[in-house]
Amino acid sequence: MSKPGRFVWHDLMTTDTQAAQAYYSEVIGWQMKDSGMPDGVYTLLMNGDRMAGGLMPIPDDAQAADAQPVLMGYIGVEDVDAKAKYIVDAGGTIHRAPADIPGIGRFAVAADPFGAGFIIFQGNGEPDPEPVPFMAPGHIGWNELLGGDLDASCAFYQKLFGWTKGERVDMGGCVIYQTLHTGDEHSSVGMMKAMDGTPPHWAYYISVADFDAAVERAAASGGTKLMEPCEVPDGAWICPFTDPQGAHFH
Repeated sequence: MSKPGRFVWHDLMTTDTQAAQAYYSEVIGWQMKDSGMPDGVYTLLMNGDRMAGGLMPIPDDAQAADAQPVLMGYIGVEDVDAKAKYIVDAGGTIHRAPADIPGIGRFAVAADPFGAGFIIFQGNGEPDPEPVPFMAPGHIGWNELLGGDLDASCAFYQKLFGWTKGERVDMGGCVIYQTLHTGDEHSSVGMMKAMDGTPPHWAYYISVADFDAAVERAAASGGTKLMEPCEVPDGAWICPFTDPQGAHFH
């Protein structure tokens, strides 16, 4: 079963699955494993014997709505239908109504009141896999909302998922960064207001063992570096990229 309020999965939806497989295999070291789904269009991203996420083509209905390549996070809930109703009542949007994934669970594609997209997910009752250690290389270790109004966004997600406020950091230049706890030992969510001209969205950080080497591979393999590497307050280093198909990651 999915843990309520936690990020339980991440999908890369893209326009060229073969090219994306080659890119992330080179940059992150993920191995590709066929999911065994009947239509054969879903690939598991493996970090050794652990699943790190999934890879799939952008669904036809999303393509028709001009969806672009993107990483999407799944957040566990106890009742997808009830949460979908709450999202709409709170001013958000349901882009894809609750539906079943046979043998897996139930999901809905949503957006918060400012337009940042995410997926809510309810497992089918099977036990969760062993949790991945915090910031383990080869896994998504941080989930970040670049949102609309910070306080309103924070309140929306707190009420929706039961998240609690963590550290609030003044980044300078009137930029405030708010961390949130999802019920795990470590905070894995951060929020800040999106810069002017940037649509609100969720961004995801992939942990790596050798940061400098990963940055070099990400650029040499056809990715686009969006800014130079920088150090964040906890001593880690980050660098934002888009992959060759245009999906954004750190």
